[in-house]
Amino acid sequence: MKTYDTEHLRNICLVGHGGVGKSSLSETFLFNSGVINRIGKITEGNTVSDFLPEEIKHKVSISTSLIPIEWQGVKVNVLDTPGYSDFFGEVMSALRVVECGVVVLNGVSGLEVQAEITWEAMNEKKLPRVVFINKLDRENANFNKVLEQLKETYPDARFAPLQIPVGLEAGFHGIIDIIKNEMYDYETNGSGKFLVQAVPEEYQNDSARLREQLAEAVAEANDDILTKYLEGETLTTDDLQTALRLGLKQNLVIPVLCGSAFKNIGVNQLLNFITNSFPSPEVLPQKAALVFKTLADPYVGKMSFFRVYGGKFNAETMVYNSNRDVEEKIGQPFYLRGKTQEPVALVSAGDIAVVAKLQEVKTGDTLCSKENPIQLVGIDFPVPTLAMAVEPKSKGDEDKLGNSLLRLAEEDPTLKLTKNLETKELLLTGLGEMHLDILQEKLSRKFGVAVTIKVPRVPYRETIRKAVKVEGKHKKQTGGHGQYGHVWINLEPLDGKDFEFTEAIFGGSVPKQYIPAVEKGIREAMTEGTMVGYPVTDIKVTLCDGSYHSVDSSEMAFKLAAIIAFRKGVELAKPVLLEPVVEVEVKVPEVFMGDVIGDLNTKRGKVLGMEACDKYQVIKAHVPQAEMMRYAIDLRALTQGRGSFTLKFLQYEEVPERISETLVNQLKAVQNH
Repeated sequence: MKTYDTEHLRNICLVGHGGVGKSSLSETFLFNSGVINRIGKITEGNTVSDFLPEEIKHKVSISTSLIPIEWQGVKVNVLDTPGYSDFFGEVMSALRVVECGVVVLNGVSGLEVQAEITWEAMNEKKLPRVVFINKLDRENANFNKVLEQLKETYPDARFAPLQIPVGLEAGFHGIIDIIKNEMYDYETNGSGKFLVQAVPEEYQNDSARLREQLAEAVAEANDDILTKYLEGETLTTDDLQTALRLGLKQNLVIPVLCGSAFKNIGVNQLLNFITNSFPSPEVLPQKAALVFKTLADPYVGKMSFFRVYGGKFNAETMVYNSNRDVEEKIGQPFYLRGKTQEPVALVSAGDIAVVAKLQEVKTGDTLCSKENPIQLVGIDFPVPTLAMAVEPKSKGDEDKLGNSLLRLAEEDPTLKLTKNLETKELLLTGLGEMHLDILQEKLSRKFGVAVTIKVPRVPYRETIRKAVKVEGKHKKQTGGHGQYGHVWINLEPLDGKDFEFTEAIFGGSVPKQYIPAVEKGIREAMTEGTMVGYPVTDIKVTLCDGSYHSVDSSEMAFKLAAIIAFRKGVELAKPVLLEPVVEVEVKVPEVFMGDVIGDLNTKRGKVLGMEACDKYQVIKAHVPQAEMMRYAIDLRALTQGRGSFTLKFLQYEEVPERISETLVNQLKAVQNH
């Protein structure tokens, strides 16, 4: 593939809900542009974009694929993104590096959840977009119904249909171009061949009406054309195309096109529109590129996908990573199409390429020249909320697991890896069940590590509810010196403070040099309570009396005496179980608010209030952490995937008595098992 100048480059992403035909569309792009001679099928696992073993197995896209094609003297970098919410991080990284999005909708089901969520992300970025209504050959497909749904959902958007489908459902065979006022009559065998014909009489009124609507929608994009329109002149085809191109770039209008990727109807017209009307990349004056995606390949090493924003990036040259303050050498850049690599000598401004084996580079980093450093805006990744405990099936794989997970976390910024020091578990936090299942499969395939994934343990604590005074004595007589330590301690509840130790010794009953050993013994005993063995907290201990032996006493003897006293005291002081409570904020469309509040109540939550935020309601609540372990899954089911939430630790609270006994028995059973 030759090197293209900026003017002849287009960077686009295909976005939409899962199953709308994005990968089929990119496959048809490849076929029509002559890259492949047979259109692959997702069901057969032979498409160019879905090439990962996990994608072939599950028959869904899980990673954004880079699919460059050449069309009418223009290079189009197509980023084919996943349509499932578990892989939304891939969508966000693609949106960051393109000039325009193609929102692919199913002509039967219309606007679906993931398309709505992506639409909002595009609104925030003010990213121009077009809509491609796909699958019009299917039963119950209805172009006008989907168009009306769009207008109802987004009343402030200015939709401009550029085409009219000819034929319904299985009889869909053609497209009318309202700007050129001609019809393309397609063969329905997937060849993409068509005949140009006059617009049939029964469609002429609709075509004229839509052309007038288009003129009104796009005229303001250009002052001269607006003047012409306001003075009542008919806008020419060139006028409309110019105004449409400018209107799209300025995000004034959302063109709507249609077709069938499966039958290869209307795909050529979409490609023509991309090359003729999509904006070419904006270029910065200084040399800069953004790394927007990373792939951890066990054979090639780390692959960094980058979009050039200014200057040229040549092979075998030094670049400066302004995020990490390090210089690295770019080896041989290459264009990637699915999994096929094509080496390239230089990557020009606006283009997208890949380079391998950059050690320090992470997704979101800027590569530039050290003499003229710049830091580009990074990528807004969704925050992972579903945490699971992961452990290797083979004990010998523990170190290997840690390293492998770090590699995968480099590849996927929506994956968070933490170690819970209290429960001693390695926690993997992702965007959903499928996300974590796929990671489990990747661990096995890429790194040969088999793991089990389970719901994490809750880090409970224990405390006391009654003050007691107890004695602890450690006395042992052996040959030579014996061991002797003797203490009396007071234990009291201490709400809101972890631990306080004081001494009230009179007359030297416990010599001063042994008092630190008493505190040390108590701290050691606190790591394991008497109910289930969780750490003890919120407690005040006062050393009030004791005795010693001038020969047999030692620090160790007093430490052991303190442990004995503490354990005995906790048993007598009405021990209770504490659970962590989290502060939760749930953001949902108003229609789901009642269901979400009801669900939080069943989770022993205390709903504190609600406040409006744009089209959403934000519900604030305090909920026991134990009830929130699978909330990412519950909320998705309750809100059809439209809700999101954040949580942070608030405090420990006593487990209600009616739950405590059952819970203690369950926890003991797990430990004994």
